[in-house]
Amino acid sequence: MESISVHHDQGTATITLEREKVHNAFDAALIFGLTEQLLSLDADPSCRQIVITGRGVSFSAGADVAWMKGQLNASEAQNQADAENLARLMRTLAFCSKPTIAAVNGAAYGGGVGLVACCDIAISTIDARFGLTETKLGLVPAVISPYVIDAIGVRHALRYFQTGELFTAQRALAMGLVHELVADVESLQLAVQVQLKHLRAAGPNAVKAAKQLVRQVAGMNQEDQKAIDAENAQLIARLRVSAEGQEGLNAFLAKRKPSWAV
Repeated sequence: MESISVHHDQGTATITLEREKVHNAFDAALIFGLTEQLLSLDADPSCRQIVITGRGVSFSAGADVAWMKGQLNASEAQNQADAENLARLMRTLAFCSKPTIAAVNGAAYGGGVGLVACCDIAISTIDARFGLTETKLGLVPAVISPYVIDAIGVRHALRYFQTGELFTAQRALAMGLVHELVADVESLQLAVQVQLKHLRAAGPNAVKAAKQLVRQVAGMNQEDQKAIDAENAQLIARLRVSAEGQEGLNAFLAKRKPSWAV
């Protein structure tokens, strides 16, 4: 649990990603620890709301470089297992019965964008940057795609999934990835408290039912999502072991352009 910390206050559990030196990037330990913590909080009657944020200047930079090195030599089956673990994290967050808030304190890339999209409410500092940069590595944001597409829509996903370009917090707001922008981290904390005040004033059972209602009307349920996740995990596993995926990862780790870049 060194990858995360949890602070409890007035029924709110604040989970902080604690891998500041690597910009809160994902590795197997963080994925497992965050998943288990979310499951525990979901089952805890004393917890009414969950906030997720990052330590330092970044929210989450996506996949950890050291973890990516391990994926280079992993088999397709091993890559699929890693992808399924990440999918389980996203699914656990998305279908958590408690209201969830992403307090985006800085850059969010790849899986970091997935965390933002899976939360019910997202508030970001105005200087944050976002990116779905997987195609730069010969990959795609397969595991997080259902949640990101749901947040930003098909039209925007077609652009940013393919180009891999970074985008600003203002753009994230316009697309619907985040709900609100604030000037700095101090203002972020205040904005989160405002949302928590609204949630604490609402009936806990009604809040839970409201969340379930939205998911139901939107046609989203965990069993269907689990099947989609399995297909997406297979896709990313195939791409990681493909010639293009291997070249993309090797180029990234060597800090050079991949062979297809001109």
